[in-house]
Amino acid sequence: MCGIAGLMALDGGAPDAALVRRMGDALAHRGPDGTGQYSADDVAMVHRRLAVIDLETGDQPLYDDRGVAVIANAEIYNYVELRADMGESLFSTHSDCEPILYAYRRQGLDFAKTLRGMYAIALHDPIENRLVLARDPFGIKPLYYASTPMGFAFASEPQAFIEAGLIAPRIVSDVRNEFLQLQFSTGARTIFEGVYRVLPGEILVISGARIIERRRLEALPEGVPRDTAETLALQELGDALNNSVELHQRSDVPYGMFLSGGIDSSVLLTLMARHNDKPVRAYTAGFAGGVHDERAYAKKLCDKLGAEFIGIEVTEQDFWETLPSIAAAMDDPAADYAIIPTYKLAAEAGADLKVVLCGEGGDELFAGYGRHRSAVRPWWLGGRALRPRGIFDGLGVLNDEHASWRDGIVAAESTASRNGRTRLQVAQAVDCADWLPHDLLTKVDRCLMAHGVEGRTPLLDPVIADVAFRLSDDLKIRDGQGKYILRRWLAQNMPEARSFARKRGFTVPVVEWIRRQSDRVGDLVSRHPGILEIADPVAVKALYSSKGKREGFAGWVLLFYALWHSHHILRHKTGGDVFGVLEITAERAA
Repeated sequence: MCGIAGLMALDGGAPDAALVRRMGDALAHRGPDGTGQYSADDVAMVHRRLAVIDLETGDQPLYDDRGVAVIANAEIYNYVELRADMGESLFSTHSDCEPILYAYRRQGLDFAKTLRGMYAIALHDPIENRLVLARDPFGIKPLYYASTPMGFAFASEPQAFIEAGLIAPRIVSDVRNEFLQLQFSTGARTIFEGVYRVLPGEILVISGARIIERRRLEALPEGVPRDTAETLALQELGDALNNSVELHQRSDVPYGMFLSGGIDSSVLLTLMARHNDKPVRAYTAGFAGGVHDERAYAKKLCDKLGAEFIGIEVTEQDFWETLPSIAAAMDDPAADYAIIPTYKLAAEAGADLKVVLCGEGGDELFAGYGRHRSAVRPWWLGGRALRPRGIFDGLGVLNDEHASWRDGIVAAESTASRNGRTRLQVAQAVDCADWLPHDLLTKVDRCLMAHGVEGRTPLLDPVIADVAFRLSDDLKIRDGQGKYILRRWLAQNMPEARSFARKRGFTVPVVEWIRRQSDRVGDLVSRHPGILEIADPVAVKALYSSKGKREGFAGWVLLFYALWHSHHILRHKTGGDVFGVLEITAERAA
């Protein structure tokens, strides 16, 4: 995994090399193993490498014999099969990314259709005088762009544009409002004015420093659910799971996994143990005192499968000390409290490994959320629309509580409702469109890459999606539980996992930690200049004094946003813990 950035000059001349270098420097954490640079005609690109496959000859950029160049933040898992199909004599390296060049030669702008993996790709074709950007269909790897006075810029993270001086860090107010209500934002726009996401599955063609063509690869298969018998569905699912995990373990460096007490990571551990001769290294986060702790259960599974269990305790002190660094890493903000354990697990794993497999995607593909179960019920039995209420609705804290924050969700629902999909499939597709790439996968990417660790998601694979998404609703939800078929597979292959037991959802005690410091936190957050722009300070203080669950989560979102704002908008690169950062911000604003 790596960081990529580049610029196509607006005036048609050679881009400013120092500017492109500054973008690369801002992405150094993503690629500590080396830097590659490229410049030809009106395009310059930089690559920061995290070496995982082909450690000796895999440096980028990579070139074909016509001068086409590619840089990629990618793992192409089917590179062995692609190389065999294309002919080994074509290749000058053993890199998993070199087949991209020859797929492009064969198929032109349809080249990504042959790729099975996670990727953010930049390809410069001097013959056609075009720059091509591509992002994998699930949006596992991030890619952003901005049209600037210097030209068309792209990068793995928005902060690269800001650090290089290409854009000023100005907030888009309606995206910010959407973020506050959802904890993430939808669509192509980001919270930064002038910065856009390359959407999952998009292929952009840029010439003359402007986008001249867009294409899109879908992550989910078309069509209504298939009428498949349960026994056949289990067989197809097992084949897909085994194939995906086997390919996702292709690596020239050691790897491990993140293990929780949930179905998804238990399935992943079972499969990894099956496909490894050595014990799998499994990292599990836990919390002491009054909170459901998954470490004992995770260790029991590890002992059964001969895996190496590494339990990591996440403490209240960790929360106060690391949250500013986490907010700094989350430049495209997502206020998912699971960033706390994910960040600490990444730090611990990064001391030993470069690659970690994670269970993200199981809830989306197999219908694991309560909102999925609600989507299939009629309204008189508790059914309701997806995300009908925002985090701050009715709390009287924000100055602007207009319902426009839900426009992105409505647009995603409209797009997803096609070709006879069931209500359940629509709900799943909506989650795959925005929640998955712009919250869960952003969290994994930023937290792991901050420590030079690559995160892989075997459940987010086209082979698995083709089986899972087209299952009938009753093979996904049965007897009030989601992920039925995945639970059945786990029950057959790892009975000790107790896959049909009622499990408590994963939670992080951030609300309890904040309440122990409620007076101090409430005062500092209410005086923060970024909070004063959007909320009534008296109401903010009252929010932190409340014992309500909704108020507690809203307080967490405001705290995260205040720290994010200090780093990315006010540019206070101060270091220190939560209180130090907020106190310095308050002093400078006074």
